[in-house]
Amino acid sequence: MSDSRMNFIFFFPDELRAESVGCYGHPVVRTPHLDRLASEGVRFDQCHVQNTVCSPSRCSLMTGLYPHVSGHRTLWHLLRPHEPSLFRYLKRAGYRIRWYGKNHLYNDAYLEEILEDDACREPDEIRRQFMGDFQKRNPYEPDDPRFYSFLMEPGQGDERSTETAHSIGRAVSFLQSEEAKEQPFMLYLPTLLPHAPYVVPEPFYSMYDPGALPPLRASGLKGKPAFHEFIRSYRRLDQITDETLERIQAVYLGMISYTDWAFGELMRALEASGLVDNTTVIVSSDHGDYAGDYGLVEKWPNGMEDVLTRVPLIIRSPGNKQGHVVHEQVELFDVMATMLELAGVEAEHDHFARSLVPQLGGAAGDPDRAVFADGGYNPREPHCFEGDPVRDAWFANNPDNCYWPKARQQQEQPHSVCRTTMLRTQDYKLIRRSGDASELYDLKRDPQELGNVYDDPGYAEVRRQLEARLLDWYLETADTVPRDSDRGMFIARQSG
Repeated sequence: MSDSRMNFIFFFPDELRAESVGCYGHPVVRTPHLDRLASEGVRFDQCHVQNTVCSPSRCSLMTGLYPHVSGHRTLWHLLRPHEPSLFRYLKRAGYRIRWYGKNHLYNDAYLEEILEDDACREPDEIRRQFMGDFQKRNPYEPDDPRFYSFLMEPGQGDERSTETAHSIGRAVSFLQSEEAKEQPFMLYLPTLLPHAPYVVPEPFYSMYDPGALPPLRASGLKGKPAFHEFIRSYRRLDQITDETLERIQAVYLGMISYTDWAFGELMRALEASGLVDNTTVIVSSDHGDYAGDYGLVEKWPNGMEDVLTRVPLIIRSPGNKQGHVVHEQVELFDVMATMLELAGVEAEHDHFARSLVPQLGGAAGDPDRAVFADGGYNPREPHCFEGDPVRDAWFANNPDNCYWPKARQQQEQPHSVCRTTMLRTQDYKLIRRSGDASELYDLKRDPQELGNVYDDPGYAEVRRQLEARLLDWYLETADTVPRDSDRGMFIARQSG
């Protein structure tokens, strides 16, 4: 017998920044399927992540907790069975969890609880086929300055040969099955693209003319933190031409158009399934990508520019106000609270996420809301840094790997990845660092974050107010207390 409760499809491509999607205002990129979803659903214009690295962002999303609350600030520390999460709540409420794509979220024991018999890794040869060998696709010799730029040759095969297409294909098969009609489902699709390296099959690789794209944000800007120049030095990006950076931007946009094509395949299957009327579709991402802006590539654990923190969030839910745009700021982990409310499930732990269900009905958001992100590591916690010679040997000890410069920088320049916290209002962004330059931007005058006014006397009062608000936030979110109580009122009598 079928269950008519709300289904969910959560399309979650890796490293997709908002400003590079058509419905978010990019003047060139083509994303017709995402644009259509925005016209039929609700688009949140200012959704910001709580960490700019894959694992901690996903852990925050699934728990409604900021990364500093429970120590999820690294690639290597995933959710463990003692911690609550969205998928556990849904599973216990009778939802079938179907998950096709990467993890970077649960440790093995927790993943087995969530997925049971479906908790399995692809065979190594399949993973190598889809992820590819970076060096095989790298067209540059090791002594070429472009070698560590992540810019690769076009992907081999056609559009159906990638990991993303493989995940979408499995999702389509599920939607076509009777299983999809038997009980409510959460279909989760955390695809690899458009994560670096910058590679995608043709025709997407060459879809955009680098010379016809908006200009990149400049590199070498005064007042930027030291990690900018360290990245450029360790990766030899300071030796490449502007044309190479423009090509990186063009390929990244091609990867986004490919991701949109894959999403279109998924939506066609949903429409053919007859399940549209009781399925909520959500699209978002864990963080963005520099993609040539500021002369940088990929991401950085304590980088807090909008190109990293601002991600798309589009929700189409039965009965929503079509085409509604929410301009007020929201945080990525609000997705957890929103899904739980739509599913009729109550969280059993205290968290900081806010349900966005009122906005789905056409309401505005909170104009006074600030959004927050934190990241980076302390020198006293070497286990957090990337580049451990044993754990990360596959890239930390291999100069031919594109991640080798990142490992070297974190190990040799630990202050360049110091603890960092961001507070963003509609008008200003404060980025406070423990061991590198802090930043303050007037977003109304400088939306591209080019001029750091942290030490400008004219902004002293703004800075004071934001830093006080940041401290208040830390006081309010430093921890959460379990809802159940322990008696422990008497000392146990010892025998003997």
